[in-house]
Amino acid sequence: MMEENGRFQLEMSITDSITTCLSPPVYDMVCRLGFDTKESCDINSLVSQHGEICWKILAECICYTDSGENVDYLKSVSLLGPVCEAVHTHIYSLTKAQFEVRYTFWCQWTNFPELFPEIFVALKSLQPEAIPLSLMKLTSCLERALGNVFLLIGKECPFLLRDLLVSKELAEVFGQSVMNILRVFIGSPHGLNLRNILWHGFVSPKEIPPKYCSMLVFLTAGLGQLLKSYLQQTNFALVHRPFVTFTNLKDLIIFPDINDEVLSVVEELIKKSTFVLKIMIPFWEAIVMKFRSHRYADCIILLLTQLETGLRKIFTEVNKCPKRFLTAEMLAKQLNDVEINHLPFFLGESAMENVSIRILISCANRYCSQFHPVSQLKKKILHCEKSIKIWPQLPLVPEEQIPEATRLESSSEVNDCDNLIIKISSELQYYMLQSDHNFNNLLDYPPTENWSLLLHELCSRHIRTLYCPRSVLEVLAILQKISVHCHLVSDQIIATTEVRYKQWVQKTLRSRQRQNYLRMLNSIKLLSSVLQLLLLLITMELVSIHIVNEKNACEYQQYLKFLKSVLQYTENLATYSHQEKNKWDEAIHITHLVLVKIWAFSEKKQMLIHLAKESSNKVIL
Repeated sequence: MMEENGRFQLEMSITDSITTCLSPPVYDMVCRLGFDTKESCDINSLVSQHGEICWKILAECICYTDSGENVDYLKSVSLLGPVCEAVHTHIYSLTKAQFEVRYTFWCQWTNFPELFPEIFVALKSLQPEAIPLSLMKLTSCLERALGNVFLLIGKECPFLLRDLLVSKELAEVFGQSVMNILRVFIGSPHGLNLRNILWHGFVSPKEIPPKYCSMLVFLTAGLGQLLKSYLQQTNFALVHRPFVTFTNLKDLIIFPDINDEVLSVVEELIKKSTFVLKIMIPFWEAIVMKFRSHRYADCIILLLTQLETGLRKIFTEVNKCPKRFLTAEMLAKQLNDVEINHLPFFLGESAMENVSIRILISCANRYCSQFHPVSQLKKKILHCEKSIKIWPQLPLVPEEQIPEATRLESSSEVNDCDNLIIKISSELQYYMLQSDHNFNNLLDYPPTENWSLLLHELCSRHIRTLYCPRSVLEVLAILQKISVHCHLVSDQIIATTEVRYKQWVQKTLRSRQRQNYLRMLNSIKLLSSVLQLLLLLITMELVSIHIVNEKNACEYQQYLKFLKSVLQYTENLATYSHQEKNKWDEAIHITHLVLVKIWAFSEKKQMLIHLAKESSNKVIL
């Protein structure tokens, strides 16, 4: 017990001794450099009486290296210091009404204009979390909005903010000098890097100068002015991508209700827990306050950053690498080529004996990731399967109501497709039997309820979501797109069948429409089998997803090429099965082509299920 108390006191002293989570160079950049230049800046040189922002003056503050190609971030931050101070003083002097008239209008391009009056109030707030929270919301909003602007010209928005800010697409819209100004504040690890140091929990309360928050609001309004000019010149229209909405919320309700009693326990733990850094306590107090006032979004934003900070601290302790506290990568599988990250093993142990905490830990131990690409793909597969199961209940035209002259014979291409499906499904069953003999005779043809049972059984299997390298995530993204298009095809066929049947009964279909409807009826039996085969195929690849890491670079590229060809097929099938197209002969033709490709690739034994079997054999040997 004395030993435990001694360890507790030592940990507390370590926690108390930390005065900043910023590395010395970053601390100097954020907290000191922008205050070195004592010269004052006239706000009237930065913004006109009509509220137009002068980017030329701002651009003159950006310095470049001797080559003239790269931004000199140290000099730029120093020169921008007085500018930010002038902007902050100017905004701070406005009333809320004046601020809304002058700046909120120009922030509408972000699709979240209501955020900016809220930030204005935060700038005058004495709450320690106000500025960091506002900046986190603002940088997130700005990143999303800049992505929408990128898509005016570009096709696929970069995943990382730093890549987005150096894109030629945004430079074309706003100008290169403007993008360089933004990179000083967000997006470059060599600059202030406000977005990353905030969202990754490196910043303590009141560590970020408020003038940088005011400056980003100012810049956001200025970007709105530039964007308006660009849209007028090009006649483009800015399209806002829809926000993510959470569905099936009942699946997420696994944690117990947090009542006042539990919150009181949390408040006590904040003061005592070694997980909480002393300098971060105001954030934790704000988390509880936001929860009590039902500001759940604010609560979770602050909580996520503090969880990362706490985990970073534990990471350095369990792995005995205190110097990595400022840079630790908690989700790395290894510290280096030899040492294993011990954090996951440590977190697997219940470290506290408080009753309320024990309940939370129990819930956490039962938790299964809901938003990881693996989990999302499982849900998409089962939703698609549920849609296809509706097909047998669809109203079809009775055989006796079809005139002899209009009946269609099954084509040789359909027969070839049937044979290919039998061969491919037999191949899949062979490899499944190697791992589980319960799969015997499940893949009968045409597909029966056994296929559905098999799909559900495979989707219920645990698939590791920790340590997913880029290759795994890339494959998961393609598999998700395939499942989405399969679902779209199914929904379109259901809708078209219901409409056409009603028109047939009401005798409102023209002769050509009747023929097309009969072609569809002749096709959907095959298409049902094909979609079920594709679902089974991507599910089996999902179960073996981590095997993709064993492929060499050439094999990996060939595998991606194969998956993309399947994706292209589902995209084309979605087009052909649309109610306005109804190209059923073409649908059968491309179905035959893709089945040939799948069979050819299967024969090469390069799918993940093949490699999983080889891998298990190596282990046995």
